[in-house]
Amino acid sequence: MLIRFLPALALCMTLPAFVYAKMSDISCDDSARMTATLTEVMGAERQGTGLRDPETMLEIWVTRRNGEWVIVQNYANGTSCIVAMGEHWEASLAGPA
Repeated sequence: MLIRFLPALALCMTLPAFVYAKMSDISCDDSARMTATLTEVMGAERQGTGLRDPETMLEIWVTRRNGEWVIVQNYANGTSCIVAMGEHWEASLAGPA
């Protein structure tokens, strides 16, 4: 009887691992500390901002030395989270659309 439930039990035990793997990619901190880390430690400069909704703002930060970029989501409660990052940033040569 127990053998019939083993596959279901194994599936239930692995599902939390998938959830935690996705959440570990997001790094959050106090907005002032996040800005200080980006500017002082990484040497990044803010290249642009945009409102996502009335309580959320997105920022794009880029380093000059190697074109690494970071997208930070700022919340009205004073918390900021890194939601994406990458390399080889290229600034748009054309003006706004």
